[in-house]
Amino acid sequence: MTVHEQILELKARMQRSIIGQEEVIDRLIIGLLADGNVLVEGLPGLAKTRAIKSLAKNLAAEFSRIQFTPDLLPADVTGTEIYYSAGGEGQFKFQAGPIFGNVVLADEINRAPAKVQAALLEAMEERQVTVAGTTHKMPELFMVMATQNPIEQEGTYPLPEAQMDRFLMHIMIGYGDEASEAQVIRLVRQESTPETGKKKEEPTPIPQEVIFNARNEIAAIHTSEAIEAYLVDVVFATRYPERYSEELKSWVEVGASPRGGIGLDKCSRAHAWLQGRDFVTPEDVRAVVHNVLRHRLILSYEANAEGIGPDRVIKEIMAQVAVP
Repeated sequence: MTVHEQILELKARMQRSIIGQEEVIDRLIIGLLADGNVLVEGLPGLAKTRAIKSLAKNLAAEFSRIQFTPDLLPADVTGTEIYYSAGGEGQFKFQAGPIFGNVVLADEINRAPAKVQAALLEAMEERQVTVAGTTHKMPELFMVMATQNPIEQEGTYPLPEAQMDRFLMHIMIGYGDEASEAQVIRLVRQESTPETGKKKEEPTPIPQEVIFNARNEIAAIHTSEAIEAYLVDVVFATRYPERYSEELKSWVEVGASPRGGIGLDKCSRAHAWLQGRDFVTPEDVRAVVHNVLRHRLILSYEANAEGIGPDRVIKEIMAQVAVP
């Protein structure tokens, strides 16, 4: 199988266990291929954790989960120095924390205090942690997938806007349709029924080398000057909305950072590669723009008062910016 076929096989395996969330699965794979970290947000019971665990299960990768709580300490995430005594001599040894995994699930990240969030985000950005003056590198394949629940804010610590910017994508999960709901019920029923006869064999996990090879192919995807100009225009429309309309100007207080443009370029190339193309089109940009920019915009008081959300603003920007 080619690298592209193996990635499509990974996607197909995830779709067999995650029903009605094809777009979410696609975006998680794009985040993995683009070597970024993702924030997954949705109501309880919508398979946020299941989707992330399904991705890790089908990769030959070490999965690590951190359940964030208000009493968590930074050392609970990064690890700490432990004193050992052997043969009459004592020494400190580093005991790695759960952050040292290939696919790290940061469950309900907004339930942890700022110090713990900062420890995690530093590891995400720098791909290393420093404990007791010693720097420890993350594995070559390293991805943090954080989740948060939008309806429970009591006793939580919302991520500051500057820290949200560290995530490559912000993925929203919604309810599936009626047919998907019925399939979910049947799937869970089958999983909870004791197996009889021959046990079903699990497929061989996809090697990490496939991900690295896919990233190399994505790096070679061609982005024309016209598409580059389109990316820049979209990002600048969030910073200078008055160039397009007074309505947009009244909605946006702070636009996307340079990370927004970089993320849009990475994700659009990954999307084009998944579609089997070796060049980026405007459709690739439009497919990922909401995921890349929705958490990078700070909206005005007027927008919040009118119930205008980031997705509505981005939709209006995409309608206003000229397509090459």
